Amino acid sequence: MLSSADILEDIWISAGGDAAALGHVRLTGEEPQIPSSFRVAVAGQTTIAAAGLAAAEIWRMRGGEVQDVSVDMRHAVAECRSERYLRLDDKPPPPAWDAIAGVYRTGDNRFVRCHTNFPHHRDAVCKVLACEPEREKVQTVLMQWKGEDFETAAYAAGGVVALMRSYDEWSALPQARALAQLPLISIEKIGEAPPKPWPQRSSNSDRPLAGLRVLDLSRVIAGPVAGRTLAAHGADVLLVSGPELPAIDWLTIDTGRGKLTTFIELKSETGRAQLREILKDADIFSQGYRPRALAALGFSPEDAAKINPGIVYVTLSAYGHAGPWAERRGFDSLVQTTTGFNHAEGQAAGIDGPKELPAQMLDHATGYLMAFGAMMAKARQAREGGSWHVRVSLAQTGRWLWNLGRLDGGLDTPDLTGEAVHTAFMESMPSGFGMLKAVRHSALLSTTPVQWSRPAMPLGSHPAQWPVRS
Repeated sequence: MLSSADILEDIWISAGGDAAALGHVRLTGEEPQIPSSFRVAVAGQTTIAAAGLAAAEIWRMRGGEVQDVSVDMRHAVAECRSERYLRLDDKPPPPAWDAIAGVYRTGDNRFVRCHTNFPHHRDAVCKVLACEPEREKVQTVLMQWKGEDFETAAYAAGGVVALMRSYDEWSALPQARALAQLPLISIEKIGEAPPKPWPQRSSNSDRPLAGLRVLDLSRVIAGPVAGRTLAAHGADVLLVSGPELPAIDWLTIDTGRGKLTTFIELKSETGRAQLREILKDADIFSQGYRPRALAALGFSPEDAAKINPGIVYVTLSAYGHAGPWAERRGFDSLVQTTTGFNHAEGQAAGIDGPKELPAQMLDHATGYLMAFGAMMAKARQAREGGSWHVRVSLAQTGRWLWNLGRLDGGLDTPDLTGEAVHTAFMESMPSGFGMLKAVRHSALLSTTPVQWSRPAMPLGSHPAQWPVRS
């Protein structure tokens, strides 16, 4: 199997990175770190290291010295489960899942997973099944359904459901074949523009992305982790949400560190005009909404490049931008289920049914790849001009993770305890919610400190404008 260094090299070179920079990276720790037959700890370490190295290279491009980047595997995998270790005024997180979320058996002896944390997704499941949102009632009705029929009907009704497939079943689908033709990260030029000069560095601008402006239109984990990572390296990240959009409070707190947050009502022309004004002065536009949702409002990659020539536009999807599932909604847990991970882990554990990965690793790794791709595209823009579109997907990250290989006996690994994480990897900070204890960022840069200089705040706490550059 490839080593961590080899895996990082593949990610770095595939996105156009200079091979010489790899000599300044130190990856420590051994796998496995948490119980899984998949190389989840290495996935976390290498994607975090790729983002850290991209930040270090931007620092060098902006006139700073070459610096070293180090990532400890144990710290990285803890950060890839940051939401479970977060403490607010010393209190642990509430239950993560809605009452009817999770796995059910169907009448054809298959398994389906329902994601119902957002009320409209829960309502869609209950509408299709014509039952109350109670676990026993959902299970009773599902015994009258075939698994794939329910998956199809739920998506048609606006829900998000996944049939558990084996890896072979998934690989035979047209969507899997479409993903096999795509890179892990797609970085494409979508318009002409002159190179944008880097913002002037002030004497106290001691981080690589200081002065860069990032619009973050994302929710849940992967997209928000990307914005959190860019903020850790000094970017001004403005999270745009809407007062009517559902959110998961604990994730908002954990991924809101370092960000400004504002409300814009994009369904109104006034709100769209607000966003267009802010977009004119952005460097990066990062979004994880349902495919075509923002395009319908006038904010496709091509629209953004017309509003702001030279923009770096980052798109996150569930299943990739090509193939028959390109517009299908999805979350980490569903993509794990439908692409073979839950089946494979279940088999490795000797159980009849699905077994989840011990982290939302598709989400977290994809978030770091988003941040990495955004920085690599921004560096290209500064060198050669153009507007750029970066695309990543949960399913393509899953394909990459699967291809890293399996760990014999990996499920026998003792889990990483909360006590160990709280002893080694946490920091305390005030926030708009109370006192937070949260996992520190695991990429350590030898010259530029990695930190979140803004506290996590309730959604909509700030005006819809950029801070003045110092």
